[in-house]
Amino acid sequence: MTDIFDLPGRFWRGNLHTHSTLSDGVLSPEEVCRRYKAEGYDFIALTDHMVGLYGYPIADTVPYRDNAFTTILGAELHSGAMENGELWHILAVGLPEDFEPSNSPHFLPIEDQESGAEIARRAREAGAFVAVAHPEWSGLTTQDARSIEAAHAVEVYNHGCATSCDRPHGFYTLDQLLTEGRRLTLCATDDAHFSEPDHFGGWVMVKAEENTPDALLDALKAGHHYASTGPDFRSVTWEDRAVVVESSAVSAVIVQGKGSASTAVHGSSMTRTRIPLDRFANSPWVRVTIMDAAGKRAWLNPHWFD
Repeated sequence: MTDIFDLPGRFWRGNLHTHSTLSDGVLSPEEVCRRYKAEGYDFIALTDHMVGLYGYPIADTVPYRDNAFTTILGAELHSGAMENGELWHILAVGLPEDFEPSNSPHFLPIEDQESGAEIARRAREAGAFVAVAHPEWSGLTTQDARSIEAAHAVEVYNHGCATSCDRPHGFYTLDQLLTEGRRLTLCATDDAHFSEPDHFGGWVMVKAEENTPDALLDALKAGHHYASTGPDFRSVTWEDRAVVVESSAVSAVIVQGKGSASTAVHGSSMTRTRIPLDRFANSPWVRVTIMDAAGKRAWLNPHWFD
């Protein structure tokens, strides 16, 4: 994968999973955009639930763009049943306004509707960045996740799921698919509804030359981003038998790989950390986590050793 820290441009901070009064959020689209801009975000994707109950919305957020803040059109797609019998949730960022909805009148699976895999594929073919949403919250099985072949990414942290039910993660799902050879990236999101403290807690940092929908979307699809709940990566250098991570001040840098393979370095106010890779001889991939003194984390996209 391309070393994103050597690419031209800068990092733009954004939330990819957000709801408004167009579905089950409590704030208008305009107010959602205003709040994210006021909190220092560079962009958001307003991804209301695309079900018939709400009129299959794709929010028109174009009026809320300016020279300091932009938006990407999108939706949370629902169609078909997972293995537990519940409805699929697929995050689709970068949908065209005329994307044809599935036959999903409400939040229960019905006969004669697309599977999750089918609607994910249509979204990707329509130009969207596609992510498997909140696997832990959904009760997703590995077989479920395996079926979404069109996914670019797995949502590994969902702040709304953290605050509402303490089921925020997708790392197990991601790692299982990586071990099967799937070249997926990761994202952290808010899933903000503003009905509880579910906002400004998880985001992506996207490396692009411009803060425009097309540039951001291209960068997301190419994996030119990392995810965070607080700390920042500054650079990552891959050596023959080690990785050197430069970051904001952190207390731990952890490298994870296939199976149980992992190595952690702990300290105080670390900004340049070298982690040996001796334990990863049998792992075709690794990923890096940094954690600050408050327990906030950031995650680099998986690195492949080929």
